[in-house]
Amino acid sequence: MTAVDWLRQRCQLPACGCPRPGPLFMLLVMVSSCFIYPVLRSAGLQLHSAFTGSYISGTHSVAFINCPNEQVARDIARAIMERKLAASVNILSKSASLYIWKGEIEEATEILLLVKTKTSKIHKLSDYVRSVHPFEIPEIISLAIDQGNPLYFKWIDEGVAEDWS
Repeated sequence: MTAVDWLRQRCQLPACGCPRPGPLFMLLVMVSSCFIYPVLRSAGLQLHSAFTGSYISGTHSVAFINCPNEQVARDIARAIMERKLAASVNILSKSASLYIWKGEIEEATEILLLVKTKTSKIHKLSDYVRSVHPFEIPEIISLAIDQGNPLYFKWIDEGVAEDWS
């Protein structure tokens, strides 16, 4: 008996009569994989960053939110901070805006919020702002950060709540 024959005999699966996984089971595995992928990716990126000390591009974002006046801007900024959806919000003074609304060119004075947060929080940030913002369609735009000061990114991480749900 050769080593290969011996190995074949040792590695054979027992004939238990178990059916092969069906298409429904395979679909369930594929769908659950799609839901768990973001969690695994995030954990992997955090581990990589912790071990190498390098920044993973796109882990943090800056969101731009226009508000109709300074009081609304301050209220929204404070609520964002209280909910730990961001580590910092800059309130930039009045800017002139021209935009098309319902087919007409409109002109207004607005206040711009610059929100520094984790990219993983942009969806919750957007949902929250839409729920409290007085505009029918508030401007909420985010840009992923490509590079920057690693100590600043660590500070953002410390100031933004982490969800494990």
